[in-house]
Amino acid sequence: MMLFLIELWESVRDFMNTGGVVLNWLALVLFIMWVLMIERYMYVTSAFPKLVKDIVANWDAREDTTSWYAHRIREAWISQANEKLNARMQLIKTLVAVCPLMGLLGTVTGMVHVFEIMANTGTGNPRLMASGISMATIPTMAGMVAALSGVFFSSRLEAKVKVASHRLVDSMPHH
Repeated sequence: MMLFLIELWESVRDFMNTGGVVLNWLALVLFIMWVLMIERYMYVTSAFPKLVKDIVANWDAREDTTSWYAHRIREAWISQANEKLNARMQLIKTLVAVCPLMGLLGTVTGMVHVFEIMANTGTGNPRLMASGISMATIPTMAGMVAALSGVFFSSRLEAKVKVASHRLVDSMPHH
């Protein structure tokens, strides 16, 4: 097991080194994106239902649920709960959108590296240019994979947020 982990770490390290410094920045963005998505998922599945329960209990405990004032209180509670529910969702979407752009930045920096090699050694040495081409293609692939994983999970998360929001509204009837 330990040998497997060592080999895995060495493979990841070699991959990161081949992709250049942009890949390190992409890994940081990917890590932050996934931490935020996991945090939001945990909130939607565990903390938000407790908040809904408290809000519904407060609503049901009210004597007045039909007046204009009661409707404004209901709207305010729903709005506050939705604000908490949607917290950091825009940041997650932004980080998902940044991933392929960072991959393209890696492409540009890799191609600059290839052109520097060509300028210094001429066009006759494909081995020297191969490292620059790897530096150009690996971040692009990594950025696309990161974005695809983020798009899938964030869209599922967004659907869960919408369902939770609708459930809150439905559980607070106004007469």
